[in-house]
Amino acid sequence: MGTVRSYRDLTVWQRAMDLVEAVYRLTRRIPATERFGVAPQAQRAAVSVVANIAEGFGRGSSGDYARALRIARASVLELETVLMVGARVGYFGAKELVPLADLSDQVSRMLWALEKKVRAGGAPKGRG
Repeated sequence: MGTVRSYRDLTVWQRAMDLVEAVYRLTRRIPATERFGVAPQAQRAAVSVVANIAEGFGRGSSGDYARALRIARASVLELETVLMVGARVGYFGAKELVPLADLSDQVSRMLWALEKKVRAGGAPKGRG
């Protein structure tokens, strides 16, 4: 991976940004009347993933970093659930969720691995 100088260098952050982009593309098709439901909730959850990775990286302690990564992983699960709701109510087909589900699973596993490294003291830390 090379030297990690910024959260932007983290592969997990980069994949999570891909997930944000995919979520925004998918949710654009949800009707405007759904202003306070599935679309914005999915977008907030996706943004929460990348934001918590960045925030955790910038924290001064590995405990805070690990906590932020757990929150990011929980946001991935929230995102998956909200997207399933969107599919169940007919905003998009379940097949359309497959690439997003694959990407969210990848991000979740990467977050879990990074959190384990952080707790063990072996992961890059931010400058707090």
